[in-house]
Amino acid sequence: MVSAAMRALPLALLTVLAPLSAAVQAQDRAAAAPVAAVLSRQSFVAEAVRRAGPAVVTIDTERTVLVPGRQAPQGFPFNDPLMRQFFGLPPGFGAAPPSQRTERGQGSGFLYDPSGLLITNAHVVEGSTRVMVGLPDGRRIEGKVVGADPITDLAVVRLMGSGGWPVAALGNSDALQVGDWVIAVGNPFGLDQTVTLGIVSSLNRNAAKLGITDKRLELIQTDAAINPGNSGGPLLDADGAVVGINTLVRSGPGAGLGFAIPINRARQIAEQLVSKGSVSHAMIGVGLDQARDAEGGASGALVRSVIAMGPAARAGLRPGDVIIGVDAQTVQTPAQLTQIVERSGVGRTLMVRIQRQGQPLTLSITPVELSSLMPRS
Repeated sequence: MVSAAMRALPLALLTVLAPLSAAVQAQDRAAAAPVAAVLSRQSFVAEAVRRAGPAVVTIDTERTVLVPGRQAPQGFPFNDPLMRQFFGLPPGFGAAPPSQRTERGQGSGFLYDPSGLLITNAHVVEGSTRVMVGLPDGRRIEGKVVGADPITDLAVVRLMGSGGWPVAALGNSDALQVGDWVIAVGNPFGLDQTVTLGIVSSLNRNAAKLGITDKRLELIQTDAAINPGNSGGPLLDADGAVVGINTLVRSGPGAGLGFAIPINRARQIAEQLVSKGSVSHAMIGVGLDQARDAEGGASGALVRSVIAMGPAARAGLRPGDVIIGVDAQTVQTPAQLTQIVERSGVGRTLMVRIQRQGQPLTLSITPVELSSLMPRS
């Protein structure tokens, strides 16, 4: 009887341990699932580039540059009319006439419309006599500049061909937060489809603070590497949607800071360039900073400076005022104020709500065209 009981013991143990083993394995699988999810998320860059990459293009440009002629030799006997007559030297002897040469450039861009429209930087195609667009699939198509806006450094180019254009999905730059992943795609130094990864370092960087006084831009700042040739290429979010257009990188002290034009702003400019060929920029004539409340949150647009004889100055706006609303809309950031003014257009009077030394005040301000406030050369 003892022998039989001993023989039955392993079977009994197996019967008890089998459910325990299955339970342990189930727990191990449950613990491993979040780890697997984290590890698989590391490939989000490859997936984002796979989605947008086919629409990222190389732009090769040619422009004709006038080369000044060489001046006539100076000194005796060339400056003496009698000696020139004696030697039979014609006027301008030794001078070379002006000539022309072809200058080539390169940049990046991306297709955003299936009809063959692409966005790039205005400085990429500025003054171009010929534009050639290279697609990742090997096709090279001639492009025509539909319109360019130097104020925002944006341009739209149309492919002079038909059929099958890949397009990149456009995201929402207003939804970006500091710390979000972003991916810069472009063709720096002619190296096709170069990808760099970084984060959003800051939002609403005013171009004037970077020493760029001839542009009107609130930029996305990123530490994703943006190099020469990246200009005009897309800045992608983690899902592969375009949230910005790579436009410049800071060199010298503080190098490594890249900047991109928010896609929501670029979309508005592109629509005007396609429909009208140019862009109207309504302006009230102020320089702005971000106003913040006691907790550090955005609480309006702080007036840093006012252009003399501009609409804001004539309405009584002063440095130190904080703009908190326009008509029925609340203003929390300088970028919001810029968008509201531009959307309202030139000549439409706005009721601007401000805080002045803690007291509420409303001013009537009528925007004018930006060019009317630019210094005359």
